[in-house]
Amino acid sequence: MPQLSAKPIMVQGTGSGVGKSVLVAALCRILKQDGYTVAPFKSQNMALNSFVTRSGGEMGRAQVMQAQAAGVEPSVDMNPILLKPVSHIGAQVIIEGRPLGNMDAMEYQHFKRRLKGIIRRSYERLAANYDVIVIEGAGSPAEINLRAQDIVNMWVAKHCSAPVILTGDIDKGGVFASLIGTLQLLTPTERRLVKALHINKFRGDIEILKPGLEFLQKKSKKPLLGVTPYIADLGLAEEDHLPSERGNLEFVKSANMIKIGVLALPHMSNFTDFDVLEQASGVQLKYVRRGQKLNGADVVIIPGAKNTLADLEYLKQYGYDQ
Repeated sequence: MPQLSAKPIMVQGTGSGVGKSVLVAALCRILKQDGYTVAPFKSQNMALNSFVTRSGGEMGRAQVMQAQAAGVEPSVDMNPILLKPVSHIGAQVIIEGRPLGNMDAMEYQHFKRRLKGIIRRSYERLAANYDVIVIEGAGSPAEINLRAQDIVNMWVAKHCSAPVILTGDIDKGGVFASLIGTLQLLTPTERRLVKALHINKFRGDIEILKPGLEFLQKKSKKPLLGVTPYIADLGLAEEDHLPSERGNLEFVKSANMIKIGVLALPHMSNFTDFDVLEQASGVQLKYVRRGQKLNGADVVIIPGAKNTLADLEYLKQYGYDQ
């Protein structure tokens, strides 16, 4: 990759759901407030909930949120490869905002090497127009089985010459093992790219955590960038799955409330469409999960899906077609 004027920085995580997307958005906003022009970048994203740009291209919602934090117009260059799952082993492949077709996991693994040029060009276009590019990884960089075909974690860091912040989620538990274990599974070259560690979603008294932080820095030989507290109810759209805690409550009996049941289909897409209903006054919204009853609902919504035939069978299997 040629030398470009933009300075890159990359956030990678010990796994999915550790808070990379929010950290990238925060860095975008902080750098914008410091007077820099900033753009987010994620070479490959997997998300059922997508966004359509003004030019008609499709991209992941997280990069749209990050672009908004940076105060810039979303562009498919910020997320050149989008995967929309259609089954447990297959996804629709969207390249530079346009659907290419469906592929199963093995087919896509063989196809990925052809995407590196597209990713390079997207990054170069961004880097030619911004001061800083804040890059997001995906999942974990320590997935040994995916290393040879990597196009989203350390391959990107190497080709963009990006220093990497490695973050772990302490709210899940096991954050020290996750951070140290991830570093151990990286190659020596990859470990050198990691310039600092970060702990996300901390609840409690930081004084109790300090012995662990000292051990972490001594064991990893990496500086600790910081500890970010757990922030509840951010109101940000989920990307690729409906969180387990969403809409699990039973309907509360009330004559003044409209009760809406949304069938939580296995391949449901764009469930964020219903966020406005969850926030509306006078409305109770419940996601009806596998085998749960629809008792008490005034309205039932069957959402859109990426695999309509499989979800029709699901409706029949659990009697919802009745």
